[in-house]
Amino acid sequence: MNDPYLPGDPPIPLIIRRSGRARRISLRISQLDGRVTLTLPDRVPEREAIHFAQEKEAWIRKHLANRTGNVDVGHGVVVPIGGIPHQVTEGAGRRISFAQGQVHVPGAVDRVGKRLGAHLKALARTRLAEASDHYAERLGKPYAAITLRDTRSRWGSCTAQGRLMYSWRLILAPPEVLNYVAAHEVAHLAQMNHSPAFWAEVERIYGDYAAARAWLRREGSSLHRYRFG
Repeated sequence: MNDPYLPGDPPIPLIIRRSGRARRISLRISQLDGRVTLTLPDRVPEREAIHFAQEKEAWIRKHLANRTGNVDVGHGVVVPIGGIPHQVTEGAGRRISFAQGQVHVPGAVDRVGKRLGAHLKALARTRLAEASDHYAERLGKPYAAITLRDTRSRWGSCTAQGRLMYSWRLILAPPEVLNYVAAHEVAHLAQMNHSPAFWAEVERIYGDYAAARAWLRREGSSLHRYRFG
């Protein structure tokens, strides 16, 4: 069965989700990637959700038009890396290099975004591992493992088994923001909650986290604009 969509210029794909807890049809537009999601109760026919979206089409298109557009990474595009704008330029040789506000990416033009994305993921793993090691030592509790994902709903997590997960896009943010997220998740090794005791641990191992936390809330969604192929 084809995925539903609203016809027009451009057509708008619709994501249909069912929830046993839903009491009515609800509509949500992601500020991260512009995806339009309809959530409906289990027994409501899909056609009713599509009709609901059709009635809201003008509202949907207005909100999508007001969104900051996505950025396909390639030559000439400016990408924040460590919070510093870098223009992507053609590189020589085999390795990606950084110099004077530029990131030089060698290779085929149509693979520039993908190659830079892979490089940034590897860099993110190194930086996040270093930060996690540092804060785990300060906390006095070891973690079990680190994984990286391209998560949209959270920047990091910590399981009861001590497994840390981070969004690799933190490498695009200023270093103090990446460090704050690492300290936040490491602190969960001692406090699996967000109680005053937890925040006291974050402050003890990181310091004053208010500015970094505010930056993430204010600017974090913009890091999802960049498409690396």
